[in-house]
Amino acid sequence: MNPVTVLVVDDSATKRYLLVSWLTRAGFTVFEAETGGAALASLLETQVDLVVLDVKLPDMSGFDVCETIKTDQRYGVLPVVHVSAHAVDVGDRTQGLNRGADAYLVEPIEPDELIATVHAVLRYYRARQRAELLAERMVRLAETTLAINSAPTLPTLLAAAAEGARDIFGGPVVVVAETSEGESLAATGKPATVRRWAVPGHRVAVGSLVRSDEPGDWNVVDWPDGETVAVAAARLRVDRPPVYVAVPGSSQTPGFPVLRQLSQAVAAAVEAQRSFDEEHRIAVTLQRSLLQSRLPAVPGLDLAVLYEPAGAQTEIGGDFYELTVLDDRLLVAIGDVAGHSLHAATVMAEIRHAVRAYAVEGHTPGAVLELVNRFMRTVLPTESATLCLLTLEPATGRIRMASAGHLPPLVHVDGEVRFLEPRGALLGIVAPVRAELEFILPPGGTLVLCTDGLIERRDADLDEGLNKLATAAARVEEDLDAFCRRLLTQLTGAGEQADDIAVVAVRRNG
Repeated sequence: MNPVTVLVVDDSATKRYLLVSWLTRAGFTVFEAETGGAALASLLETQVDLVVLDVKLPDMSGFDVCETIKTDQRYGVLPVVHVSAHAVDVGDRTQGLNRGADAYLVEPIEPDELIATVHAVLRYYRARQRAELLAERMVRLAETTLAINSAPTLPTLLAAAAEGARDIFGGPVVVVAETSEGESLAATGKPATVRRWAVPGHRVAVGSLVRSDEPGDWNVVDWPDGETVAVAAARLRVDRPPVYVAVPGSSQTPGFPVLRQLSQAVAAAVEAQRSFDEEHRIAVTLQRSLLQSRLPAVPGLDLAVLYEPAGAQTEIGGDFYELTVLDDRLLVAIGDVAGHSLHAATVMAEIRHAVRAYAVEGHTPGAVLELVNRFMRTVLPTESATLCLLTLEPATGRIRMASAGHLPPLVHVDGEVRFLEPRGALLGIVAPVRAELEFILPPGGTLVLCTDGLIERRDADLDEGLNKLATAAARVEEDLDAFCRRLLTQLTGAGEQADDIAVVAVRRNG
């Protein structure tokens, strides 16, 4: 049993001497008090584990002192053993126990009886404290598990785990896991910080274990002097690296039940996040491979495109663009397939190839849209998409344009911006023939086409997004790539975007 401090409260010096002597010889640290008031004051100043309390005191009843200890939260959960040479009948003992005493001894008291009673009461209270601590930690473990499974990225997951571990165990904590790219990250503190840090080499089999390490092995944080580090390692698969949770060794209860469960919960969440990150990276790589990788060189025109996939926690979409030279004209297309999934990306590839094929045959933009619409209704009857398509003659600036439900293109000429208004229903439905729009892009003029991810927000209407685009496009940089990047930064901010973004900029450099 750990060292125990006992407060003996009795107004009789002789009786107090005997009680103190017996308890001291039994290995307890003992303090004394002569009155109830002195006892209550001492308990607020000294860390005490148990009170041996006489029933009859000169200033107040021992029953009252016990009841105060049991009901006043300032004293915490503290066991009390009554001793008495006068209040010895059944009514006295009943009153003492009913008012909070954990044991009641009547004199004459044998030393062994007193020591055995104190040990029995302490065993019960320590078991109760362990159960209460475990229950409290299990509640916090459930809250932490919810937080880590709600995290959208691996760094935020590790941060949630570190903050939860700090709430559960107190003191410094470290949570370590590897990203899907093999980079080792450590989260520490509250609020948590996440940094690169690798665990010193240890072999960990599949499963979970808890070991005791030296603080120097975990020098990513400062540990209290004389503290050991309890490290839980969990590994779900042999081809995956383990996850580590390191906490102060003194914070642990036998068997490390909560620490083990926390490490296993973190490992399961990390595995799910890593798998999602890997799948998303593969999907984005596939999506990029379906898009045009190199822009044509067209005399008289400056060209730029920007494609930005959605955030890591969002499925990929079906945004696409196309810039292809057809004889003496430049074909420009931008579109968006409905939905966010790998399926949407494959539909995007089919539509893009269909647009190119029909355009190569020499059809006008309006005719290409009708042919693509017929193709979709036949081959992809459940899909829909928006598309803006145009041909541009570099020498004259003449543009023929048709749109199928896509955002209006923006034209910048001599510092002024305006939106074109080609009309037409989206692709994939029965609709009237989509009309063509013709106009001249003068030398120095810039044409901007984009998908809705650039301007559309759930908390604002589309007109507000278009107005912001017009304001941002009032200035066009000499470098069109820089212009597109500024539009992205200015219109989307630093937050993680919820949709893919494609931007195409074409300028006559006459």
